[in-house]
Amino acid sequence: MEKHVPHRTAFFSIFANLALAGVKISAGVLGNSYALVADGIESVSDVFSSFLVFLGLKYAEKPADANHPYGHGKIEPLVTFIIVALLVASALLIAYQSYQNILIPHSSPKAWTLLLLGGIILWKEISFRIVLRDSKQTGSTSLKADAWHHRADAITSVAAFIGISIALLCGEGYETADDWAALVASGIILVNAYLIFRPALAEILDEDMYDDLSQRIRELSKDVPGVLAVEKCHIRKTGMSYCVDIHIIVNGNISVKEGHDIAHAFKDSLQQQIPSIASVLIHVEPDYKDIHFKLQK
Repeated sequence: MEKHVPHRTAFFSIFANLALAGVKISAGVLGNSYALVADGIESVSDVFSSFLVFLGLKYAEKPADANHPYGHGKIEPLVTFIIVALLVASALLIAYQSYQNILIPHSSPKAWTLLLLGGIILWKEISFRIVLRDSKQTGSTSLKADAWHHRADAITSVAAFIGISIALLCGEGYETADDWAALVASGIILVNAYLIFRPALAEILDEDMYDDLSQRIRELSKDVPGVLAVEKCHIRKTGMSYCVDIHIIVNGNISVKEGHDIAHAFKDSLQQQIPSIASVLIHVEPDYKDIHFKLQK
């Protein structure tokens, strides 16, 4: 994928959320729906988070330098932490205002807000799928968080749709259904915030959780002459790239130069076959069975 694509996706999120925030808040005020206003508030936080994603992607793609030999990719989970904080803040704000509205009697929302919400739900689900697809193609943690921001927005819209429908269908006495829906939506947003936070924390702590990539590396080692086996394979993620530490086993009777050449051939093969691997450190281990056999002779 071209390098500019993640940035284009972040811009897509920024302008889409900005437009939707204005539409939702205006419609919520005019249509007497706090669930819709709450939905708009969540979209405002999305605008800031998408802008942070854009800045994070730009910084993460800076090349490695003397002070950052592994690149600048760790900025991505840090940006994700900020996005999570914005999600939590917006959820708490929505919950507080929903509770206040439940205590104060008010009229039911306007029926036309349901049509607007139907369109918003469809658009946010499409946006979620577009951004999530690009996050998978690039391996971007922050872009994935931004995708789930779209999904959280769709969920709050669904909750608003249900709440407004109940208020309109059931009539007098059910005016607060809209506000209860906003309260439920805030809880859903908090759950999503945790689901976004956990993988980013794992990336910061260098958790080795890339079993599929490890298995592929082991399979590719079979195609490199001289590599008898992969003893260890540790992987850590930095931004949209991976750093890999590998212990390979080679014939214990070959020279240091031959072992060095085998390691380089393996490294070149990995980076050619898996472009997302930015750094490979290979430690060469001799096959002790060969050495023991030689000593016995």
